[in-house]
Parts: sequence; structure tokens; C-alpha cells
Amino acid sequence: MSDTTRQDASALHGPEHVRVYRETDGQYGHDWRKGSSVLLLTTNGRRSGEPRTNALIYGRSGDDYLVVGSRGGSATAPGWYLNLRDNPEVEVQVLADRFQARARTATADERPALWAEMVSHWPDYDAYQTRTSREIPVVVLERTG
Repeated sequence: MSDTTRQDASALHGPEHVRVYRETDGQYGHDWRKGSSVLLLTTNGRRSGEPRTNALIYGRSGDDYLVVGSRGGSATAPGWYLNLRDNPEVEVQVLADRFQARARTATADERPALWAEMVSHWPDYDAYQTRTSREIPVVVLERTG
């Protein structure tokens, strides 16, 4: 399939989103709600050590990919963020491209510009930040190897 034949996956969520994305190399699963794009992030469970994969809206900063640990503005960070904080070696899939990456939380100096970049992809992030006192992290995924 070419990029022009990708299907809108706005009805997909959770494990089904991950499964379909993998089966189609993102041709169904990459293009999501409100014009956003989704990647797959695989972390290692901090307690189980088992791989955990999540479909997440992403943006870019140069060669790096960006994701946001919002959990809809919950008071607690999403599990995937806690996992990568403990073990920053992750796998990323963008369409058919699977690669290893190192995840890190954006620094205080980087965050304003990276937050603005992510809000341009998903404006609801600003509303999510108003729902919680924690600073919602922007995560930078730097390709390795």
C-alpha cells in the first residue's frame, strides 16, 4: 500500500490498535483521530520484564520522535512512561520502520518548544495539562544503532 491508501483508524484503541498496526505495517493504524499520526512504542515492564506495546500519537523534532505521557490528564503517569523511565531502551515502529531507540524526558529548556510541537498534533494536550498538577512529560525517542 502506498501512503495515499492508508486507512483512517480512529475507531481503534488499545491492544486491537497495536495488533492491526503491526499486521498492516501501519497502513491501518498510523492515521488516527483529528489528523494525528500514531507510532508503536514497546517498553519492558518495570515489574514483569515483559514487553508492553502502546499506540501513541507522535510528533517530530529533527530526527527524533516525540510522544506525550498524558494519560488524559490523570494525576498519575501512564505505565509505559514509568517503564521507560526505569529502562529507557525501547523499540519504536513508525509504519513499517521498526527500530531501537533510547527514550528520555525532555529537559526543562526543551519542553516548551516540544510541547508546542505536540499540541500542534493533538490540541487536547493543553486541556489534559489543566486536569493535573503534575507536569505532563514530553518524551524524546532517539534512534540508536
